[in-house]
Amino acid sequence: QVQLVESGGGLVQPGGSLRLSCLASGSIFRINVMGWYRQAPGKERELVATIANDGKINYADSVKGRFTISRDNAKNMRYLQMNSLKPEDTAVYYCNAHNFPFRTYNYWGQGTQVTVSS
Repeated sequence: QVQLVESGGGLVQPGGSLRLSCLASGSIFRINVMGWYRQAPGKERELVATIANDGKINYADSVKGRFTISRDNAKNMRYLQMNSLKPEDTAVYYCNAHNFPFRTYNYWGQGTQVTVSS
């Protein structure tokens, strides 16, 4: 099992910034990709950004140039720096860890709420 714990969500005004953190623990040797997904009310969960063990990074088109995913392997941490936030970024953000491409192992955090509103 892999445990994922997110932190850093909150309320921010449009144009503001937040940084999300995800701490992984447990059998992390099983996974090779970690990242962030989000789910807005009434919508399906969608990819935000992922980072693989080899350093390859993938972003959703809607966040390119505004969000940055990074990692601290020594601390088993993954981060999502979110800048120039928009109201449409409002969602519950989930940390994910899985073994690409098979997703035999696929783990989720509990989610953290991000609300962008004036």
